[in-house]
Amino acid sequence: MAEVFIALGSNLGDREANLREAQAAIASAVAILARSSVHETRPQYVEDQPPFLNMVLRGTTSLEPEALLSFLQKIEKNLRRKPSRRFGPRLIDLDILYHGDKISNNQHLVLPHPRIAERDFVLLPMAEIAPERRHPVTGKTTAEMLEALRSGQ
Repeated sequence: MAEVFIALGSNLGDREANLREAQAAIASAVAILARSSVHETRPQYVEDQPPFLNMVLRGTTSLEPEALLSFLQKIEKNLRRKPSRRFGPRLIDLDILYHGDKISNNQHLVLPHPRIAERDFVLLPMAEIAPERRHPVTGKTTAEMLEALRSGQ
């Protein structure tokens, strides 16, 4: 069993319902141990879109990283996510932040998620449930990454 952290985001439709449905679906293969609160955030990268609701789940799973990615993509499709521009609006977005301390960099999956340290919409909810979680590459904790982002370092 691996400890996993999954980021959830939604900025179209009934955002709260989208997050609830995604959590229920995720729970069929991931034992959810902790949930952050839900945060409303401004879009990052592509700003001409509605605000997001974001949260992070901590859990355990027997799925290997590629299988977990495929499982999450299936959930996105089942929840009617449509392809759109990169960083554009979406009904649901599910990202693997960490899969244990695995490090991977292939065309399908990069672990840990490559943009954790630049995303307050990930770090803020993550800090609620795992402030001392260390990034396996940088060695920084979630709390340290959040502080560095807030201070502009």
